[in-house]
Amino acid sequence: MKADAIVFIHGGQHDARCWDPTLLALRELTSTPLLAVNLPGRNGEPGNLSSLTIAECVHSVLKQIREARLQGKLMLVGHSMAGISMPALAAELTEANLHSMVFISCCIPKEGYSVVESLDPPMAPIAKFAAKYLKTFPPLPKAFASWVFGNGMTRQQKQFLVTTLCRETTTITREKVSRINMPQCPRHWILLERDRAISPSRQREFINNLGGVSSIESVDGCHDIMIAEPKLLAERLTRISKT
Repeated sequence: MKADAIVFIHGGQHDARCWDPTLLALRELTSTPLLAVNLPGRNGEPGNLSSLTIAECVHSVLKQIREARLQGKLMLVGHSMAGISMPALAAELTEANLHSMVFISCCIPKEGYSVVESLDPPMAPIAKFAAKYLKTFPPLPKAFASWVFGNGMTRQQKQFLVTTLCRETTTITREKVSRINMPQCPRHWILLERDRAISPSRQREFINNLGGVSSIESVDGCHDIMIAEPKLLAERLTRISKT
């Protein structure tokens, strides 16, 4: 069954702009409606980063879906830290309104654990420091962001990456997550083999935390694959959307 629309949810320190290269590539392959959302407190979406909760993220995304008038079976695509909000969003949408969920190198803590308890170096010490001492965290330094998110990117792609990074909340990185009400729709994982933010071995642990997936697509790419290899990602997502 084909997806009726695709909704994209960004990760930490990103906003909807990170999906622009992939959306451009997708529009050459499909006429399916596409929506890249902004989580609260970034790129004009109302919200207080210093007190943000997962529930507020879900409420915001639901509002944006309604405003876009998307109907039918939705395919949810999440990247990185979207792994803590997308299952909660799916629970609110319910199985009847879902085509599938696609996890792109997502952070999936164990049930009842938080993001800061789930990461490896180099991101773990940064996340733990920020969660302990800061309510919000500024964008990563350009050189480090390029190294950890954009290894293998062109200079132009790295420039786009670092200019679209934004301030991030620390409250949801400390929040304990639960996927008890996550519906049993098809789940797919895009595993990034050169990811420096979430290693391939950690991604496989996160797949187990999720309870398994319907398919795993391995890609020889960096953490921000939607910027580095937009045509490749668009092809993979188009194929999933038609199953």
